[in-house]
Amino acid sequence: MKPLIIANKTFSSRLFLGTGKFSSPQVMKKALTSSGTEMVTVALRRVDLSNPDDHILNHINRTKYLLLPNTSGARNADEAVRLARIAKASGLSNWVKLEVTPEANYLLPDGVETLKATIQLVKEGFVVLPYILPDPILAKKLEDAGAATVMPLASPIGSNRGLRALDLINIIISQALIPVVIDAGIGKPSDACQAMELGADAVLVNTAIAASSDPSSTAKSFKLATEAGRLFYECGVFTENLVASASSPLDWLLK
Repeated sequence: MKPLIIANKTFSSRLFLGTGKFSSPQVMKKALTSSGTEMVTVALRRVDLSNPDDHILNHINRTKYLLLPNTSGARNADEAVRLARIAKASGLSNWVKLEVTPEANYLLPDGVETLKATIQLVKEGFVVLPYILPDPILAKKLEDAGAATVMPLASPIGSNRGLRALDLINIIISQALIPVVIDAGIGKPSDACQAMELGADAVLVNTAIAASSDPSSTAKSFKLATEAGRLFYECGVFTENLVASASSPLDWLLK
C-alpha cells in the first residue's frame, strides 16, 4: 500500500482516530494501538492545555502519533482561529482539524465560516484540515486557499449511518489535488472499505470504535478494512458490465 503524504509528512496508516466517547483513557490507548493509526485528533475544548498531565494527552504517545487538535465547538471563524492559536502557543501543534459547527442538532459545518478561518490560518502558517459538508465547490475553494486536505462528512457526525453522500464525495475525490479524508458518519468497517475503494485517501473514525463493546478489536477491524479497500483501489477498479462474462474461456466448446 502506498504511503499517504499530507503537507510533506508521510503516513503509513490511512486510518485516523478520534479520542472522544471512550469509556476511559486506558481503553482509548489500547484502541489506538490496535488501529495502527498515526494521526489522532483531540478536541481542544476537552483538554487542559496548561496541564501537561491532562488525562487525555497523558495517554497519547506524541512520538508515535501526530496529534491533530480540532476546533470542535467553535461556532464561527473567529472562535476556531482563536482555539487554533491557543493550541499552537501551548506547543501542542500547528496542525489543526478545523471544525465550525454553529448548529447544535446535526453539527453540520458552516462552509462560509470554515473557508474564512482556513484563509486566515493558512496565512499564519497552520496546516489546516477542514471538516466540511460534501460540497465539491467548497472543497475546491478550500484547496485553492491552501488547505492541506478536505474532510467531507459521510453522514452526520456520530450517526454511524455510513456513506449517505456517495455521489458528492465521488465528485470531490475526482476533482481534488489534495488528499480527501472521509470524516464523520462511518459506522462499520465496510463503510471505511467502501470509502477507500472509491479513492478516498484516508478515513477518520471515532464513535463506531469508541462506543463499541470492544473498542480494541473494533479498531483492528477498521484497520484491516481500510487497508483492504485501499489495496483494491490501487489495483485498479474493475468496470461493471450489464452482461455476463465467463471466468473461463468457452471457445473450446464451440470447436
